[in-house]
Amino acid sequence: MASTRDPESAEGRVDHRFSGIGDPERWVLPAVLAEQAARQGDATWIETVEGDRWTFAQAWLEARQVATWLTGLEVRPGERVAVMMGNHIDFVRAWMGLGLLGATAVLLNTELRGAFLAHQLRNCGARHVIVDGSLLAQIEDVVAVAPKLAYAVVAGAVPRATSQLARLDWEGWRAATPHDGTLPSAHDISCVMYTSGTSGPAKGVLMPHAHCALYGIGTCAAVELSSRDRYYITLPLFHANGLLMQLGATLLAGIPAILRSKFSASRWIDEVRRHRATVTNLLGSTAAFVVAQPERGDDADHHLRAVCVGPNLPAHEKVLRTRFGIAAVVSGFGMTEVNIPVWGRTDRSCPGAAGWVRSEYFDVVIADPETDREVARGQLGEILVRPKIPSGFMAGYLGMPERTVEAWRNLWFHTGDAATMDEDGLLTFVDRIKDCIRRRGENISASEVEAQVSSCDGVADVAAYAVPSDIPGAEDELMLAVVPLAGHPLAPAAVLAHADRLLPRFARPEYVRLLESLPRTATGKVQRAVLRQAGTAGAWRRTDLQPPSVPGEQS
Repeated sequence: MASTRDPESAEGRVDHRFSGIGDPERWVLPAVLAEQAARQGDATWIETVEGDRWTFAQAWLEARQVATWLTGLEVRPGERVAVMMGNHIDFVRAWMGLGLLGATAVLLNTELRGAFLAHQLRNCGARHVIVDGSLLAQIEDVVAVAPKLAYAVVAGAVPRATSQLARLDWEGWRAATPHDGTLPSAHDISCVMYTSGTSGPAKGVLMPHAHCALYGIGTCAAVELSSRDRYYITLPLFHANGLLMQLGATLLAGIPAILRSKFSASRWIDEVRRHRATVTNLLGSTAAFVVAQPERGDDADHHLRAVCVGPNLPAHEKVLRTRFGIAAVVSGFGMTEVNIPVWGRTDRSCPGAAGWVRSEYFDVVIADPETDREVARGQLGEILVRPKIPSGFMAGYLGMPERTVEAWRNLWFHTGDAATMDEDGLLTFVDRIKDCIRRRGENISASEVEAQVSSCDGVADVAAYAVPSDIPGAEDELMLAVVPLAGHPLAPAAVLAHADRLLPRFARPEYVRLLESLPRTATGKVQRAVLRQAGTAGAWRRTDLQPPSVPGEQS
């Protein structure tokens, strides 16, 4: 069995939890960093798998320098600044520096490109983007359709020459004096994260500081973080799970975070062991990839005591508990908009279920999606959520008031997700009511994919929809049903190649099915349920050398 303790003794060690965890008016992560720097400045906050080490005092000083430097670039409190960076300490410097300044960090997925990226840059209206040099070309490619963007603050080397934006060297912050201005309030907007819906472009979620801090507060309670813990973080920092549920939790608990640039299933257990990690998170397909690794005799030789998994498939929990010897497998339910209103418990296994409502912070009901009336316990309905803490929830969708109103019908936020709740209050997520595709931990808007694929030469009509992955627990794969133009030969490989040029990697289709027409309702709406019934049989997969010959379908 795995040890449940860090090899260092916890005896005599001080509890470094943030003193304001019980006061929502103090839920501002830059203020938490200030307190940790004062209390344990020399202690390590972040160490990377490459060997970099960053103390709380260094983080506080350098974030203040970044804030001053950004002020010199005429970034003002309340202004939105795009950030497109990978998992490294410079990301955290930028995020914290913007937070100290009272500016809003617009956190962009590093795989975005083309129309997806252009929409988010236009929607946020940022003048500045802080970007890794390796990603600058993706920004430059869409500058013409994001007219407000004027400056690229570039970190690291640039692979190819570009000239579309005024370029500033990120390293300029090092010469700045520390910022000493007023910290933002818990109700100010900290960041914007984009989430895809069922139709239309991605929506920018306005996230107050209190909302951001509450993610980590939930983690601290759910997995009972203590001073002896070390959190291994492999999920991207541009998402709430990696940045707020994990890194934010380490800041609130005053414990070390071990940061990896990108998840690796083959190196997962070795790095957990090497860095003496006690807690980590797995999301969607990452859990499937871990349990699919070849079994080894030393799989349980580590100090990992808890893992947060979503969703928590029974087969995955069994492997994590038995083969890997992890004592606590904890799940939950949440969204970028609503925080994590449902959490599991370390002392109670509930495989397949999400957990119980955090009733001190949220109201949650399961309701009829047509009437919004609460259904009886055990019956299937839509998850509706509302906050009990001011600013502990999203403040709306950026520039999309109609979407905000639509989501907030009858004073409840409608998640679009189906679930049941038993007599004990245990919530079990069942499926998505919304027609949203979930792949590799990302929500994908079918309409955005369709808009890009429809521009492929020879495509007359297209529908994007989810089909089950052949990896157990690995969420969905993306299928395209494509109708070729009459008399126009169309190869599925050409459709995939076109999609790959325009779509982020997580949104690239796995399957293509060529049809004579799409099934539609009397009002012209594509019947995706009919398409899904066919499964993947007879479809062309990107790993196939030749498209299959299927009667009734064009090839």
